[in-house]
Amino acid sequence: MTFLHRRTVLRAAAGSALAGAVGTAASGCGGDRTATGSRARTPAAARTGTAAAARPSMPPGPPLLLPRLPAGLPAQIEHGPRGNRAVALTFHGQGDRKSTTALLTEAERAGARLTVLAVGQWLDAEPQLARRVLDGGHELGNHTMRHLNICSMPAKAAYAEITECADRLRRLTGGIGRWFRPSRAQRATDEVVRLARKAGYPHILSYDVDSLDHTDPGAEAVRRTVLSAVRPGSVVSLHFGHAGTVAALPAILDGLHRRGLRAVTTTELLTR
Repeated sequence: MTFLHRRTVLRAAAGSALAGAVGTAASGCGGDRTATGSRARTPAAARTGTAAAARPSMPPGPPLLLPRLPAGLPAQIEHGPRGNRAVALTFHGQGDRKSTTALLTEAERAGARLTVLAVGQWLDAEPQLARRVLDGGHELGNHTMRHLNICSMPAKAAYAEITECADRLRRLTGGIGRWFRPSRAQRATDEVVRLARKAGYPHILSYDVDSLDHTDPGAEAVRRTVLSAVRPGSVVSLHFGHAGTVAALPAILDGLHRRGLRAVTTTELLTR
């Protein structure tokens, strides 16, 4: 795979949100586990609510415009055009710095570009990774502040989950990102769709391929699950913080390449 994106343009992936409309609820996100299978710990500073104030913000890149999304996209996007010889590998952003950096580096080595949906507490704990994602030509979006079951929360609390993460993204990158994905759910309720739109996210980024990597089945199982289900235009759900996912990525990218499929950002999947 040999395609490149201009780094400065994709920095703006943290800065725009454009038009959309609605969907239903289901379970599906298990990104609350680390590579060892234990529950991810909430950083102490985030538990006290002082993390964001204690950490300096990073200077944002130039606020360039992203390509306009096509008219008529659904409020909840599960996949792109099936005639497009590309797929979007999307990552629930919550994991240790070393494995995250290794995964991003491997993707870039293969010419792949990813979409990362960041958990706000992860941004508090690892603020430098926000810029690392964008500088690699990837997209960065919102996966709620604390990775709770947002679809079962009261409206006020659910809205805070979205906007608090958006505030972290804005502070670190200059914008809130184009994409929002609900935590602990493949699809959002109508209420969460409404709240996300109010917060500046017209589209919910869902997916049509669940790698199940958060269950830690091993690299071969992750590879097999993804490659057996992926189709042109697919949006694949994967997770940072799992050793099996890092180990599986080279084989996944090779398998896509053999089928003539490119791994691109979600924006590119929908606009080219």
